[in-house]
This record gives sequence, structure tokens and C-alpha cells, in this order.
Amino acid sequence: MALIHHAQLSPSKAEMLGDWVPRQPWIGSADASSVEVVGAYRFDDPAGDVGIETHLVRTADGRVVQVPVTYRGAPMAGAEASLITTMQHSVLGERWVYDACVDPVYAGALATAILTGGTEAELQFATPGERREVTTRVSGSGSVGSPVPVIDAVTCVNEGTATVITTDQIGVRVFRVIDPDRVAPVGSHTLEGTWPGRGAPALLAIAHPTADDEV
Repeated sequence: MALIHHAQLSPSKAEMLGDWVPRQPWIGSADASSVEVVGAYRFDDPAGDVGIETHLVRTADGRVVQVPVTYRGAPMAGAEASLITTMQHSVLGERWVYDACVDPVYAGALATAILTGGTEAELQFATPGERREVTTRVSGSGSVGSPVPVIDAVTCVNEGTATVITTDQIGVRVFRVIDPDRVAPVGSHTLEGTWPGRGAPALLAIAHPTADDEV
């Protein structure tokens, strides 16, 4: 369950994404001269220390781009190159925001959702009585109780408009620019999602054993 605070953020998430997304190599041919947030979903950190949120943004030419980030209360060692920004949170104080693909906590949460048939985290609000309509939903293709490897470290590389996260036992391909016609290989473990304007599930990520040569 993800705890949500009613807070002021500086910079705002929209400002952060508008600055960072256009400069990324995985944006490909999409026109990211302007971006608009169309949805978001969260995963839980079992330890409760790291915020995990994936934004879905629409580019100027109508493409949808997936941007996972993690929010931390202190810098993540060795991840300086993947720091998106520092953000002032009116409740939690200073937050360090990272490209989630380099964060083992995100990799573990994503792998868990994919392999165990998990979904987006339920939102719990710090302010009693506050509600928010859930408009973005994701689901993994696996089964409840399936084993999930422990992920303590990751490496990641960009391949075209995707980012490949590699660990000792599992690799995950995160599709950054979403292709509505993309189909997963038969037998793949996947994460699919829907959001406002997209009623049919779209492929967001694929997991595979590290030994596999391709996805």
C-alpha cells in the first residue's frame, strides 16, 4: 500500500518530467518538445523506505512514454549519473529522485509484479477521508506464490526505446516509448497496463531469465 501525502513539491512532477524526458537517449523519434502526464501507477517498497512511481506521459506527437522513478530520503550510493533532480517535499523534506531502472528496489518490485501476477499498489492517503480515482492500472502475467529472486544490485543499458535491467538471475526489459501494437513473445512474463485514453492493455515490460539472449 502506497502512502500518499497532500504536499507541495518543488519542482513539481510535471516540471521534473518536462525537463528530463526530452534529454533521454531512449526517447527515439518521439517529439518530446512538450510532455503531458496522462497517468501514473505505484509499487510498494516492502521496507517502506523508497517511493516507487511510474509516470505515463504523452509527447507532442501523441506517443505515450513510460517514466519510472524512485523517491529516496537520502542519496543512493553510486547512482549520481541517474539522479533526475532533488525535490523539496513540504511533508517529507528533501527527496532525491532517480531513474528507477538503476534502483534495485524498483527492479525487485517490478519483477515481483510481473512474476506473481501483481498489480499497482493500493493508495492510502495520509489525510483522513481523501480519495483519488484510480485511472491507471497494471497487472503481471505470473501467478500468486511464484518465486521471485532477491535483487540487491542491477545494471541497466538503453537499447533503442527500451531500457534493459539485468540482475544475477533475472532481466527485465522496460519499454519507454509504448508501442500499442507491440506483442510479447509467446510464454513471456509480462506487465501490461491501461490508462486514460487506452482501454486495451498495452505491453509495458517483459521479464526473462538472465541467461536468455533476447526478449
